[in-house]
Amino acid sequence: RKRGIPLPGNTVEELMKYISYDTPLTLPQFLEKFNYYMPAIAGDREAVKRIAYEFVETKAKEGVTYVEVRYSPHLLANSGVVPIPWGQAEGDLTPDEVVQLVNQGLKDGERDFHIKARSILCCMRHMPSWSPEVVELCKKYQNDSVVAVDLAGDETLKVEDYSEHKKAYEEAERCGIHRTVHAGEAGPAAMVKEAVYVLKAERVGHGYHVVEDPELYKELLKIKMHFEVCPWSSYLTGACSPDFTKHPVIQFKKDRANYSLNTDDPLIFNSTIDTDYGIVKEHMGFTEEEFKRININAAQSSFLPEKEKQELLNKLYEAYGMVPNAS
Repeated sequence: RKRGIPLPGNTVEELMKYISYDTPLTLPQFLEKFNYYMPAIAGDREAVKRIAYEFVETKAKEGVTYVEVRYSPHLLANSGVVPIPWGQAEGDLTPDEVVQLVNQGLKDGERDFHIKARSILCCMRHMPSWSPEVVELCKKYQNDSVVAVDLAGDETLKVEDYSEHKKAYEEAERCGIHRTVHAGEAGPAAMVKEAVYVLKAERVGHGYHVVEDPELYKELLKIKMHFEVCPWSSYLTGACSPDFTKHPVIQFKKDRANYSLNTDDPLIFNSTIDTDYGIVKEHMGFTEEEFKRININAAQSSFLPEKEKQELLNKLYEAYGMVPNAS
């Protein structure tokens, strides 16, 4: 309202009817949801910083002790970005300043809500020209809230056709920037292979379809590749069968794979970490032991510097009454 940008509803409740949903849609239908509210946020300094701050507040309420949040700086900017996203007029908020604002919001949140928050900057598959700058921003703000680079978006766009992504990831590896890639979510196992062997990803976002290539899956189990899984998200985007008892995560659990449970787009999916915990407990037979094991995995595969990672692990071992390395 303040910026004179029309929204489909006048109250939070009305807006949520448009934005959030709880029955499966296709990935393009899901991505359509961003068009409702992103124009109101992008280019607004106060909004960007406040959302980062309130995100930390939300996660603290959920009982999360450490969180890595990911976003595309370019999709929140309205200057120094081509094309300017969401049909905005040109303004003066650059991707670099977006990162500074998010960092500040996260730090203020850490101070007020007593949890640790770091961020991962996303490259977008359909915008390879943005990727070099994303990595430069990761370098500039390395361990100043930013801990890694990610590649998100439409998996039908293969990386080799967009070498800017590959170059950006090579630069990230050269500079010791941690790397994760959305792959094998809606896309096939071949995308996971590309993420690990072409882009040198240290973690895979989702990765469910890796189980369709037994050789690759076995190889990744052996090297303890980490999978960031989000069961509720995979149901709502149609990435996996709507029958949770057939979910690839059950296979991951059986094989004692290195994976973690995460929320994904909690605004659109109207979810908390408890949503995902509840699903795997109810439909996939998860026990407290497995929850502990995957949270230790999550901490071990986190992108924190070694000393901070050890502190996080010790905190978990203590909370779980475990002896270190007994995971």
